[in-house]
Parts: sequence; C-alpha cells; structure tokens
Amino acid sequence: MTRTILHDAALADGSSDSLRLGVSVAIADGRIEAIGPNGEIDQQNATVIDAGGAVIVPGMVDCHSHLTMQGGSHWIVRGGDPPDVLRQVARENANRLVQAGVLWARDVGAPSSNGRPISLDVRDELSGKAGNPYIRVAGTWIGKTGYPDMWVTTDDDGLKDAALHQLDLGTDFVKIYLDAPGGVKDSPFSVAAMKAMADAVHARGGRVACHSGYLDGARVAAEAGVDSIEHGMELDDDIARTMKKHNVTLTSTLSVFASWETFAHTTTIDRFTTEESRQRIAKRKAGAYASVAAAKRAGVRIATGSDFGGGSVRAGHLAWEVELLVAAGLTPREALVAATRAGGELLGDDHAGRIEKGMPADLVLIHGDPLSDARALWRVWAVFRGGRRVV
Repeated sequence: MTRTILHDAALADGSSDSLRLGVSVAIADGRIEAIGPNGEIDQQNATVIDAGGAVIVPGMVDCHSHLTMQGGSHWIVRGGDPPDVLRQVARENANRLVQAGVLWARDVGAPSSNGRPISLDVRDELSGKAGNPYIRVAGTWIGKTGYPDMWVTTDDDGLKDAALHQLDLGTDFVKIYLDAPGGVKDSPFSVAAMKAMADAVHARGGRVACHSGYLDGARVAAEAGVDSIEHGMELDDDIARTMKKHNVTLTSTLSVFASWETFAHTTTIDRFTTEESRQRIAKRKAGAYASVAAAKRAGVRIATGSDFGGGSVRAGHLAWEVELLVAAGLTPREALVAATRAGGELLGDDHAGRIEKGMPADLVLIHGDPLSDARALWRVWAVFRGGRRVV
C-alpha cells in the first residue's frame, strides 16, 4: 500500500469560517485514509510532504465551462474551427484547469461534428488519464435558433425529444438556451414544454441546465423545476424563492462581465469599446450582482462557473469568480463552498468539492487563507487527483 502524508497544513473545506491548523492528511491508495492533528497521524512507512504554511482546500468545480473553445474576444468565431483544432483546445484547457486546482469541468455546450457533440469525444479521451479533470458534458446547445454546428434548433413540440436525443448520444445532462432570438426578452419555450422536458430527462437520470440572461427565461426555468439556471442575470426575489422551492441552483458567471470590461482597453471590437456597449455591459453586470444577492436572500444554492471558452474568459480562472462572488456579497466561506461542494452537489457527485475520510484524495494546496482572502485560490502550490500529485 502506498501512503503519503501531507504534514502540518491548515485545512479550509468550507465547513467552518475559520481554518483548522496543525492538520495532517494521510493518503493511501488514492483515498483519504485519515484527517487529524499532526500528532495523531501515523507517519510510519509513508512519504511525508512538509505542507507547513500551506492551506488544503477541496479540488474546485467549474460548473459552467466550454472545454472545446478557447475564449477571448473572438470566442464565437472560434467555435467554428475544425473539430481537430477544437479537440486540441480541449486538451490544453483541461491541463490549465488542473494546474489551477480545478478538478471538475461541467461542459455546458460544445460544437458538433456530423451530429455528434465534440465534447463527448473529449470526455471519453481524457477520462481516467492523469493530469486531467473529471468531465461532465451537456452536448450541444438546444434553443430556438443558433449558430451552425453549435446548436440544435427546435420549438415547444420538439423540445423533449431534442433533449432526450442528447442523452441518447451519451451526454451527462442537457443544456437549454432560454434567451429568445433577436434580443427578445420573452422565453422561447413555455413552462409546460420545459416541465415535460425536465421530467423526461430526470426520469432518465439526467439533469437540465438552462442559460438565462433575462427575467422571463429564469422564471420559466424555475417554475419548470430544472436543475440549474446558468448566468441568471435578471433574477428577482420571486424567482429566487421559486428556485429554492424546486431546488434549482444558480451558476454564477460574474467574471464574464469583468472580462468584457477589460476588453475596452485591449480590443477594437465595437461590442466592447463603444460608449453604448460599455453602458450595456455595466447594466448587465449590475443585474447579475443583484441576482446573486436575491439568490442569497432566498437560500438558493450558488455554484461557480467561469464560462471559459463560451465567453471571453480563459480556462483556469475560476478563482476570479470566487473573488467576484465575495464582491457581490457572499462571505469568503460561502464563495469557497460555491466553488467546491455546491458544485459537487449540482453535479450529483458525492465526493466532488469535498475532503472527507474515505473519499478520493482530490485536493489542492494553496498559499493563503481563502476564508479571509478569496485571492488565495489563485496561488496554487500542489494538486492531488485521486491521491496522485499532478501539480
């Protein structure tokens, strides 16, 4: 049996507002054998790593990602790159995630090739390989309109069948786009159609994620009882209470707005640089921050998403989202939970984002206290996946 001891670290697992000091973690055959005070952990026949001054946190969960896409100001155009290019982008993004301590990627939409979402091939290729995150994929976006090779288009009558077809292809969950075409703010699908679809997907053991940038789409998703509202830029207290009632998670993506703001200084693209675009971005940002506050008031589960690839953010920047959630009113502990165990709960994975005896040793050593300074999550020193050190 191979044993490793992480000796004399601090522990921040999201269960407390303060660090546990003088902690050792024993790892045996890929799992957490014991967690306890330094003097209580047997070091005999073990490789001991001096973790003094480091803080152990659970591996982080990026609940809104697009592995096959590179992000940046031209992210939409890059989604039309050849499949081989997109697969290589995914390999590189997966590596960046692990380097940043992100061990779970929930891919919420990928282009397809010959009717098959490219993310399925990426998941199957990378699963079980050292140095890669655990991957869950939604397949291709489902909406009323979209971009060639990046969308399945349907209406109320075909929504359920379109979602079940994604599951038939092998996806872990499905992604519904609830913003109407042309900037119309009404949901493109009815509550009845959405509920019938969600019920059918749940009966198959799948889950439903819904993009919602506007109020009506969020209302429809919440009333239909889907599993998550992605972005949720226009939640109000009534919608938040409905989300709580139906156990709907908010996946926040505040870092998208922060990224767009930086583009005003680094690009010549009008949608980021004109005064009108700046005002539009500022308005949407304010709405997203207010939505996080409404979700917190209602007790809604909040999970973190960077939207890398499908937006302007790049892979490996989930710590940015944690920082911004604190700026939006969460405590550092609540923001850490959002990036770890809350994401695992949304995935339905018992060990994702957790550090407990008997679980796979998926953990990250950082420099600094994330319970007082969310920026500490940027400072990754070591990463263990399944008990094996990969960073």
